[in-house]
Amino acid sequence: MLKHLAIAAALGIAAVANISGAAAQQRAVCYNCPPEWADWGSQLKAIQAKLGIQVPPDNKNSGQAIAALIAEKGNPVADVTYLGGIAADPAKDAGVLTPYKPKNWEKIPADLKDPDGNWFTIHSGTLGLFVNKAALGNKPVPQSWADLLKPEYKGMVGYLDPTSAAVGQLGVMAINLALGGTYDNLDPAIKFFKELAKNQPIVPKQTSYARVISGEIPILLDYDFNAYRGQYTDKAPVQFVIPKEGTLVFPYVMALVNKGPNAENGKKVLDFVLSDESQAMWGNAYLRPVFADRLSSEAKAKFLPDAEYARAKPVDLKNLAKAQPQIVERYRKEVN
Repeated sequence: MLKHLAIAAALGIAAVANISGAAAQQRAVCYNCPPEWADWGSQLKAIQAKLGIQVPPDNKNSGQAIAALIAEKGNPVADVTYLGGIAADPAKDAGVLTPYKPKNWEKIPADLKDPDGNWFTIHSGTLGLFVNKAALGNKPVPQSWADLLKPEYKGMVGYLDPTSAAVGQLGVMAINLALGGTYDNLDPAIKFFKELAKNQPIVPKQTSYARVISGEIPILLDYDFNAYRGQYTDKAPVQFVIPKEGTLVFPYVMALVNKGPNAENGKKVLDFVLSDESQAMWGNAYLRPVFADRLSSEAKAKFLPDAEYARAKPVDLKNLAKAQPQIVERYRKEVN
């Protein structure tokens, strides 16, 4: 009798172990997948519904994600990561990514993916001014980078910290190129941000969508997709402005983490974000999907006219990545 009980107990323990193991397999950890950014909230719900894989929300930015991946290199926690394109090659060079070519890989333009499969673009956004018109009071909506230096916008302008956030670093380069600088010469941008510092800007480290919607940050250097979401989905008194001097279009990428604990689930997540369904969802969230035909005419109609977007040029990812250390160092020493 005792022998039978022991066998039953052992079988019970094994069954529980199998159940918990199965449950553990239905999980994938993504670094830098914030629900409030780029409609990741809807994507995470779709991944759970379609794949049965739970992906916990994660509010890191690109720099914080890479720092965590490097720190955990010997014992990885994440399975996949989402990064601003500027961070793609540095993450690859740090050895924290591993090649994986998901379904539809061959359809991605060559300049929007690593040839060996270490990373690939899923969508892009155009940098500009995300403006809460109500929070401006009776002040006009700024139309240029130069407008942000006007005393009337003192304490009203925000941008993400260029020492860690990809969108912050892109902002430095977008302004730099618009004002006559190059990927090697950052002087125009550094001069601009030193001038802007006199206007008491707000410089958060994390995505600040809610702070613009509430009016706490009236003007934020941010992407078109966040502004359109605020305007059309959340019905806030906001609009997007492409500065008159010009700006940049920036890709966002995903990658499989080297030796992640749930690699097979991670691969399924990466397959999903390039699927027709996911790409259409990105488009409906006002991002430009890497597969342009997935952007519906209904969503496209809510974007600014193509004539406005003519001032937005594709960023040179490799030159931006080379400039990244200088952006961080010069901003930290000369502006911060």
